[in-house]
Amino acid sequence: MSEQRQPDRDADRAEAMADQVLQIVHDLAVELNPGRERTLQVGLNSALDRDLGFDSLGRAELLLRLERAFRVEMPQRLLAEAETPADLLAVLATLEPAEGWGVAPERRRPALEVVESAPTEAETLMEVLDWQYDRHPDRPHILLAEDEGGERTITYGDLTEAARAVAARLQQWGLAPGDRVALMLPTCRDFFDAFFGILYAGGVPVPIYPPMRLSQLEEHMRRQAVILENAGAVLLITVPEARRVAAVLRARVDSLRAVETVEGLPNTSAAWTPVPRQPDDLALLQYTSGSTGDPKGVMLTHANLLSNSRAMIEAMDADSSDVFVSWMPLYHDMGLIGAWLSTMYCAVPVNIMSPLAFLARPSRWLWAMHRHRGTLSGGPNFGFELCLRNVDDSEIEGLDLSSVRMIVNGAEPVNADTLERFSERFARYGLRPDAVAPVYGLAESTVGLAFPPPGRLPIIEHIRAGPLAATGVAELAPAGEADTHTFVACGRPLPRHEVRIVDETGREVGERRQGRLEFRGPSMTQGYFGKPEETAKIYHDGWIDSGDFAYMAGGDIFITGRSKDIIIRAGRNIYPHEAEATVGEVPGVRRGCVAVFGSIDAAAGTERIVVLAETRETEPAALEALRARVGEAASDVLGGTPDEIVLAPPQSVPKTSSGKLRRSAARRLYEEGRIGSKARAVWWQIARMTAAGLGAVVRRQARRALSLVYAGYWWTLLGLLGVVCWLLVVGLSPPSWRWAVVRGVGRLFLALTGVRFTVDGAADAALGDAIVVANHSSYIDSLVLAMAVPADLSFVAKKELEDQRVAGPFLRRLGTLFVERFDPEAGLADAAAAAGAAQDGHPLVFYPEGTFTRAPGLLSFRLGAFKTAVDAGRPVLPVTLRGTRSLLRGGQWFPRRGPVSVVVGTALAPEGEDFAAAVRLRDAARAQILAQCGEPDLAHERPAIFDASGS
Repeated sequence: MSEQRQPDRDADRAEAMADQVLQIVHDLAVELNPGRERTLQVGLNSALDRDLGFDSLGRAELLLRLERAFRVEMPQRLLAEAETPADLLAVLATLEPAEGWGVAPERRRPALEVVESAPTEAETLMEVLDWQYDRHPDRPHILLAEDEGGERTITYGDLTEAARAVAARLQQWGLAPGDRVALMLPTCRDFFDAFFGILYAGGVPVPIYPPMRLSQLEEHMRRQAVILENAGAVLLITVPEARRVAAVLRARVDSLRAVETVEGLPNTSAAWTPVPRQPDDLALLQYTSGSTGDPKGVMLTHANLLSNSRAMIEAMDADSSDVFVSWMPLYHDMGLIGAWLSTMYCAVPVNIMSPLAFLARPSRWLWAMHRHRGTLSGGPNFGFELCLRNVDDSEIEGLDLSSVRMIVNGAEPVNADTLERFSERFARYGLRPDAVAPVYGLAESTVGLAFPPPGRLPIIEHIRAGPLAATGVAELAPAGEADTHTFVACGRPLPRHEVRIVDETGREVGERRQGRLEFRGPSMTQGYFGKPEETAKIYHDGWIDSGDFAYMAGGDIFITGRSKDIIIRAGRNIYPHEAEATVGEVPGVRRGCVAVFGSIDAAAGTERIVVLAETRETEPAALEALRARVGEAASDVLGGTPDEIVLAPPQSVPKTSSGKLRRSAARRLYEEGRIGSKARAVWWQIARMTAAGLGAVVRRQARRALSLVYAGYWWTLLGLLGVVCWLLVVGLSPPSWRWAVVRGVGRLFLALTGVRFTVDGAADAALGDAIVVANHSSYIDSLVLAMAVPADLSFVAKKELEDQRVAGPFLRRLGTLFVERFDPEAGLADAAAAAGAAQDGHPLVFYPEGTFTRAPGLLSFRLGAFKTAVDAGRPVLPVTLRGTRSLLRGGQWFPRRGPVSVVVGTALAPEGEDFAAAVRLRDAARAQILAQCGEPDLAHERPAIFDASGS
């Protein structure tokens, strides 16, 4: 009898499990598709994507809910392989309930010897790997997390020997130096071996992302054909399942000779033959995500990759005592270069897990940092959000993140609210508040461009929306003001890299002025492979246009949006992501499936605002009501009703492989008439958009003309007043009269050019017998300093100026003391002369930085001024100049209007008479100026040296 009941009980349990699974699937599907409660039908054979609208993040959430409901650990492969609830149910039936997730795993950070980074003499990636292999082949390099919870250690010896074996097989296959080889592999051992195998064989790897699900393999490969064709790939190394579409790919891509797996490459007993490669040889084609247009192959040389790795390591203060933990995909530059290749350079062990493992359970990332005592990590903003939404406290009992010192947030817009909530949530698990670091980078700069100093709390600014939209001024908003934008400081340019912000005319703007961000440096790409026209568009006089809008404040970069995404309407800048987020909250709209973009009307020559939103509504009345709700929600953010609201079925809004909106692609679909409703009459569009856009066009042209007129007026006025000043200074006898002329002409010049000039502190009372030291940031610093300090000053200047035909007589009449910078013997004599002048009571002025640069930042101070002060027994008066760099920047002859201020500090008396006293005096004076100048500390990039001039 009992034997008969057992099958019945098993059937009952199976039926109950199926009902529970279907209920979980139904509830989540309704959350993802609000408004479908009455129409949504969920069965065991319903397609998760087509019928129920589950994207990759929706699938990850579903697996997590099933794990929590049944207390099991689902295989991460289901994220890609499960097609229906029946597939999930079949796996669930085979799993036993887990003991629990909240048990802290054993700490397994390897006890490794601290070793040196690869030398700067290493000029290629292969030389870096060879260097590590020769010195410590048994050192763990990659700790690769495997699907079933295990971990595989790959040493430098393992990787080098396997890669050289792959290189030999590729050479046997017929790979020639410079040939491009596409890599379409998941995060696995084969990827690492193949990547360096291609490099050792002289080829160029081209990573492309693998399909999310094998059932969509053929469709995915057809989409990747455009990349393979552009790259001229001769070989595709991929997963075994992809070989079945090899014939289709070869038919579409002329250059493609084979589709192979690593194992399928020809076996050979022949040894690998080294191929000479140079620093400027192409090392990698990194294809952009396509979030703002068609994918383009960014050409990166060995020199690019190594210079960016060195700069990021320096910015993070990383060495081989660190441990990096990464879930980022290897086909993406942040995972490939930022997490793997950079850590290889300085022998940092890197724990790498599959992005599918992270999506399926984000707590795996946190536990990996705990288990390996990770110090460094990173990811895009959505990864931080996923941890906030999908990690339950019960999963992370015993978690310890106290070892983490920097987790970078980059690769997509950084959300201030995410930063704050992530830091607050995981502080109770030991995460330091200064560990989360917003960064900025792009493929065209290899990967990284700006990092904050390690250990600095995130800087978040609330900017008034009105001034930013109307004039581009990033004006800080008072507390509680409603109409604001929130931006996050993404750090300062990496060492040896420069950033500038330019207006629509290509001229550099001042502090807190929004414009296009351009950059240059050793990491900058050589351009887009096979697209010379696209390459020419991004290069401007040796700088690369990032495609992003930004402003700079205090040396930090604040990204305000993509220049191709921002919509200009009636002179106002509209930020699409804000409207998209608002519309996404409207009931009936699929959250995260909204694109707002501007569409050019060829007839009117201006932009119209289009809101494209996905919905599952099909009834005309419901669609009309939804359109009204969307219009109402969008108008609050846009400052007016959108020109068109397109309600489209699911999967209409194009996205990248990582889930980012492709606004340019959405715009193209719209303009080709493949989505949306019936367009309005052309004459109506022309009339409306001409009226809306004419004012903006006129204002832009007027601003451009006014800036040219102002520059001409500025230089003409400077020339006229300069001639008068020169004649009076050279002709007048009493020194006090000469200085009175300089101050009077200076004040008149600033007043006539509209520059507001202020002095904070009483220079006459503070000066006494002190030696003045000031920061140096512009050509006009001496004029501003002379106006702020009411005394007959003696500037200490470089010897070369003494013999100049115009400047020489003028400076000599003002009592300038000239010193030699390059001849050590003459320099010592000049230093003695400076000390003598100081002892005689002359008010000397030094610029201890020695020079100035166009980029903001306080350089190291030279010791000449402070040694002079110690020898003469005189105090030093630090004086800080602010605003002169923006007014007339180094290397730039186009002046800008802006406020200029001088802050007079507290005089510092030397404490002692030896060399150490000069060093202490220098450090104290520099600390005062650094605290007041509002610019970053660049001392680490420029070592202090002794120079008598200090100028």
